[in-house]
Amino acid sequence: DWWHADRSCEQRFAQLLFEPQERERGSFSKLLQTHHVRGSLWLKERDGVLHKPKRRRDHIVPVLVFGDKTDTKYVKVLSDFPSLPAVTACAHLQWDTRTQEIATIFSYAVPAFINEFQLRGFVDEEGFVRFALIVHGHHSPYLPVFRADGQWHHFCVTWQQENGTWAIYADGKRRASASGLCAAGPSAPQAIYGQGTFIIGQDQDSLGGTFKEKESFSGNITDLHVWQEVLSAEQIEKVRSCWVVEQDLVFGWSSNALEVESSVQEVTARFLCPGPVEECRVFEVGSSGFSYASCLQSLPFICRYRKDAYQQLKKAQLESSHSLAGRVKTLAERTVIPENVFTSGVQDMNLSLALGALDVLTTVLREAETPLLESSDLLVVLQLLKQVSDLEVQEGEDVDMLEQLGQYYVEVMELILEEQNIETWSSVSQVIRGPMAVVELCDRMVSHLAPLLTAGRTKITIQHGNVGLRRVMVKNMWFGYSSLQRCLSGAGGSTVFQDVAASDRGQKYLSTTVGTAVISSALLSDYQEISTSVRYRLQHRIQVPPHGAVPPSSIAQPDPEAVPDAGGMWSTAGCSVVTSLLDSTACFCNHTTNFAVLLQVYEMQQRTTKEELTLQTLTFIGCGVSFCALMVTFILFLAVGVPKSERTTVHKNLIFALAAAEALLMFSELAKNNQVLCFTVTACLHLFFMAAFSWMLVEGLLLWSKVVAVNMSEDRRMKFYYLIGWGLPVVVVGVTLSTSFNKYVADNHCWLNVQTNVIWAFVGPVLSILAVNAFVLFRVVIVTVSSARRRSKMLTPNSSLENQIGVQLWATAKPVLVLLPVLGLTWVCGVLVHLSIIWAYVFIVLNSLQ
Repeated sequence: DWWHADRSCEQRFAQLLFEPQERERGSFSKLLQTHHVRGSLWLKERDGVLHKPKRRRDHIVPVLVFGDKTDTKYVKVLSDFPSLPAVTACAHLQWDTRTQEIATIFSYAVPAFINEFQLRGFVDEEGFVRFALIVHGHHSPYLPVFRADGQWHHFCVTWQQENGTWAIYADGKRRASASGLCAAGPSAPQAIYGQGTFIIGQDQDSLGGTFKEKESFSGNITDLHVWQEVLSAEQIEKVRSCWVVEQDLVFGWSSNALEVESSVQEVTARFLCPGPVEECRVFEVGSSGFSYASCLQSLPFICRYRKDAYQQLKKAQLESSHSLAGRVKTLAERTVIPENVFTSGVQDMNLSLALGALDVLTTVLREAETPLLESSDLLVVLQLLKQVSDLEVQEGEDVDMLEQLGQYYVEVMELILEEQNIETWSSVSQVIRGPMAVVELCDRMVSHLAPLLTAGRTKITIQHGNVGLRRVMVKNMWFGYSSLQRCLSGAGGSTVFQDVAASDRGQKYLSTTVGTAVISSALLSDYQEISTSVRYRLQHRIQVPPHGAVPPSSIAQPDPEAVPDAGGMWSTAGCSVVTSLLDSTACFCNHTTNFAVLLQVYEMQQRTTKEELTLQTLTFIGCGVSFCALMVTFILFLAVGVPKSERTTVHKNLIFALAAAEALLMFSELAKNNQVLCFTVTACLHLFFMAAFSWMLVEGLLLWSKVVAVNMSEDRRMKFYYLIGWGLPVVVVGVTLSTSFNKYVADNHCWLNVQTNVIWAFVGPVLSILAVNAFVLFRVVIVTVSSARRRSKMLTPNSSLENQIGVQLWATAKPVLVLLPVLGLTWVCGVLVHLSIIWAYVFIVLNSLQ
C-alpha cells in the first residue's frame, strides 16, 4: 500500500517518486513501458501534506469461516438482547464471490416477528455487493456498498425507532440512508423486541431454525458488535479501526459468547485492522495522466534518489570493508542486519526481531576497541534504526521487552553520536542531513512506545549516557545532551570547545548552538499527535557568561530543511518568548492560518518560518480590526435608526456576511484537529465568504441601477438581491458538497482543497463576480467623469485646461478609490499569491482590512 511504499523508500535513503513534470511525462511513461511496468504507480505529493496514517492495529480474534452454502452451518449468539429503540451492528466481512445468490449475514428473530432484524446481501452483475436491511419484516432496497473483490471490508448498519431512520456504512463511509423503515399502520413505530434469537450466517424461517441453503452466508466474518444506540460517523470510524466503543454495547465479539455449529470452522487469527480511508495520487503509465486510488491498494512504486546522494551511497558501498556487518554476523546466530545495505530488501520488523537486532548491534558497538564507524557502517545502523522506528507495536506486547527496546535504541544513538564519528557524519551528509535525522527517528519511535509504556504509570525515563526519553503526564520528550552538541557543532569544523562541568554527567560547550537539553517534544492522544498551544518553562543553569553573554531569550526547534548543505538550523516557527528572567525563560508556541490561502489556487512551495509568522500576524491583526469595525458599523445601523433603504439593507447584509467569515477564519485553526468540526468550519467559511461576494455583486448591481440604468421597482429589486445575496452561496456550497464531499477540505488547514481543485468552487464564482463588478466600475467611472465634465463647464466655463484636467482626474480617482474595496476588486491580487510572497502581503493588507 502507499504507506508501506513511502516507508520502504525512506528506509532506503530515497523518496517515493514525485509527480513528473509535464514535459517529462511522455518519455517517462515510455521508459516504464520498456521495463514492462503497466497500469498505476504510486506517487508522493509534492507538498508532503498527506496525513500521517492512523496506527493500523492488529489483534487476535476468532474468525468464523463459512464455507459452501448449506442449510446446517450457523453460529448462535449467546446473549440476552434488550428491547432496542435504536441499534447499530458492525463487523468485518470477507465475501465469497463464487455465487450471486442472496446470502444472510445475520438474522434476529422474536416470536412476534421472525424477520425482526436482518441483514442480507448479494453480488450484482457489475461486481458490487448489495445490502438490504430488514426491520419488523419491512425491507429496504438492495443498495451497492462495496466491491466483490474477495478482500476484507467493514460494514455497519443502523436503525432507530424515531421515523424509522436507517443507514448502511461500508469501509468508513455512509453508502445509503433513508427514513420510514418500520412497521406500517396508524400506530407509532415499535422498538426492536428483546429476548430474541440472534443467528449469524442463516435466515431463520422459524425461531432459531428452519434454514435454507440458498439463503445462507458464504465467506468469513469477525469482530461483530451490536449497540443499543445509533453510533456517530466518528465512532463508526473508530470501530472500523478495531477500537471498541463500550458505551451501550449489547454484544461484544467473543468466542465464549458464541455457539458454533460443528461444520463452521472457527480460526483464531491475527487480524490487521484497516488503515485510514484516504486516496493517494497515482501515475497512469499508459496514458501519462494522473488519478487517485485508495491508499490501501497494493500497487508498484519507484524510489527516487537525488544524484549526489546516490553517488555518495555507491562510494560508501565500494569503500566499505564490511567490518561492522562481519562482527555482527559472527556474534548473531543469523544475520539480523543486512551485510550490504544497498542490495538487501527492506523488511517489516516484529518486536522479537527488532530486540534481537539491537541487542547484537549494541554489544558489537559497545565492545569495539574503537567505536569509529565507516560511512557504510553508519548507514547500516541508520537503516536498522529506521526499520525499528517503523515497528508497529500493539497493545498486549510485553512491557519489559518494549522498555528494553527503548533502552537499546537510545544506547545505539549514543554510540553513533560519539565525537570521533563527526567525520563519518560529514561523509554521508548528502544521504543523511546530519544528526538531526536521529532526532526525527526518535520522535517516530516515541509515538509508538510512549502510550504503551506509560499505560499503567505516569512517569518513565529511558536514558543511556547523554541521550534519553522522558515522559511526564502527557508530554513525551526526546532529549539529547553533549553527544548531539558535539556532532552539530562539529559540522562547521571550526568550533572551539570550552569544557564546563555540568550536573548531567555530560560536557557543555558554551560556543555550541544547542542551548537546551530538550531537543524535541510531542503531545500524543489516542496514539495520534495532537496540535495545541503549549507553554514551556526552561530552567537556566547558572553559569558565568563569557564576555557579556545574555540569558536565553528564544525557543527554537530543529528545521532540517532550512539550510540543507549545513545539515539544518534552528527555527523559531510559531514560538514567542513570554517572560525571560535570570533563572528561567517561558515561551509560548502556537500556529495559525493566514488570510492569503483563501484565494490561493496552487500549492505553495514551503515559505520560511519568518514569512509564515508575518503572514499569520498580519491576518490576525487585519481581521481583528476589520471585525471590530464591522460590528460597530452594524450596531450603529441598528441603533441610530438609519432610514430604511436598499442601500442600508445591502450594506447590513454585506457587513454581517464579511464579519461572520472573518471571525470564523481567525479561529479556524482551533478546529483543525477535529475532522467533523474542521469540515463544518470549512463549509461555513465557504458559505459566508461566498455570501460576502454575492452581496458585493449586489452592491455593484445597486450602483448600476442608481447611476447607469433604472428599470425595476425597488420592491422587486430587493427580492432579486436577496436571491443573489444568500441564494447563490447556498446553491454553490450545496452543489460543491454533493459532488466533492470526500475531497472538500484541505489537509493542513480548514479551507477548501487545492489539490482536488475544489478551491475553484470559491475562486470561480469570485472571479466571475469581480469581472461583473469591474465592468460596473468602468461604466460608473465613465458616467461620473462625463457628469463632472459637464458640471465643470457649466460652473466654471473659463477655467484653465489644467484645472479641468485636475477636476476630471479627481472625478475618476474618487469612485475608483471608494468602490474598489466595496465591490471586492482588491481580491483580484489573490490569484497571484503563489507567484511571490510580496503578493501575499499585499493581499492580506488590502483584504483583511477591506
